[in-house]
Amino acid sequence: MSRVTQGVERPDPVKLTIDGETMSAHPGETVAAAMLMAQKLRFRDDRAGTPRGMFCNMGTCSECMVWLARETGWRRVRACLTQIEAGMVVATREPGADHG
Repeated sequence: MSRVTQGVERPDPVKLTIDGETMSAHPGETVAAAMLMAQKLRFRDDRAGTPRGMFCNMGTCSECMVWLARETGWRRVRACLTQIEAGMVVATREPGADHG
């Protein structure tokens, strides 16, 4: 997977952390785009523990729900609708939950 580069001007990339891995993405891109560029295809697990990935990429299906760290705690958000911010911390599994 690659970004379109010809004729496109983007702001300088910023750092974010997804599942403990630091990566770069451009402001204006979504968390889903950053995850796909990093070959992170597992966005969440369903109730049976089966990995789920990107489906609609327009905010209607909720398959891309991830956990986003906020000052007030973790919050579930749709990765396809959440824009990158410098220093953001994202988890694909509920932080602190037993994933055994």
